[in-house]
Amino acid sequence: MTQKFTPAQLAEINRKLETSTTEEILNWTDQTFGNAAAQMSSFGLEDQTLFHIYWTVNPKARLMTLDTLRLPTETYSLFDQTKLRYGVDVEFFYPEMDSVAKMVKEKGNNFFYQGRANREFCCGVRKVEPLGRALATLDAWVTGLRRDQGMDRGSIDIVEWDAAHNNYKINPLANWTFEQVQEFVKENEIPYNELHDQGYPSLGCAPCTRAIKPGEDIRAGRWWWEDDPNAKECGIHIVAPLKA
Repeated sequence: MTQKFTPAQLAEINRKLETSTTEEILNWTDQTFGNAAAQMSSFGLEDQTLFHIYWTVNPKARLMTLDTLRLPTETYSLFDQTKLRYGVDVEFFYPEMDSVAKMVKEKGNNFFYQGRANREFCCGVRKVEPLGRALATLDAWVTGLRRDQGMDRGSIDIVEWDAAHNNYKINPLANWTFEQVQEFVKENEIPYNELHDQGYPSLGCAPCTRAIKPGEDIRAGRWWWEDDPNAKECGIHIVAPLKA
């Protein structure tokens, strides 16, 4: 799509939405993009919180997710629980089977443990490529990113032009804290992944995620064998969108 807003217009939109409620941000998203917007969810606590609000604002809100084919059993169970709770037809996107078969044949099932480059290659096949296919169908995607998650996320805007995917990226929970998310899930009895009760605040593929230890960063369990704490990204959110 072509950009709907000039840099100056986008800056003004963010100025107004910065103090808006999550519901108001999602209403703006619906009014601006209609059915060409969808939430891309990993079914973590933030995404479950966000979709609960999105569904309240618009019971026909679209929900997309990536199935890497190596997710924890508990995540697959949560897919079903969420569909039952909200009556939503989750739109699943999968990696290209030929690419997965070629990768596994040439490199093995767990080659991603052998260095960051190998892990990023696997993420590229299983997550980044199918994400690109999904987002190519949208004018805007809605995420559960929060600024206090650290890394490059600390500077996200509410609305960003995502040059990598040629659409807009909406971050309605940018100003939320992890504690607020936890409390909201509890108060609204939102279905969530039971692994969160076992020390997994952040979840991805089963072989790439472990429980964290007391005092560790909430993303320390992701790609836990890697040394660089600032590289805990799969590539989905690593490209900084253009801002005003």
